[in-house]
Amino acid sequence: MAFRRILPLMGVVALLTGCAGGAIAPNYTSENPDIMRIGNERPADPQVTTESLGSYCVKVTETWSEQGETPDGQTLWALSTQRTVVPCN
Repeated sequence: MAFRRILPLMGVVALLTGCAGGAIAPNYTSENPDIMRIGNERPADPQVTTESLGSYCVKVTETWSEQGETPDGQTLWALSTQRTVVPCN
């Protein structure tokens, strides 16, 4: 019977503990600034390149996409890379 009285209290304590825990502060820096940028202007897309990998080639297309914004309202940009196998010329 005592357990039924304590159970709701345990639930409230668990909920408050989970919500009150320190949230991880976001880090808006990158070791490689070529893959993530912060600013309201969209970075220029790099040129499409073709890489020779021996018996075949790969066309690499890179584009910047908007990934949300920082708490102070600046836009986060992430570099997306698409690779396609193409015949070597």
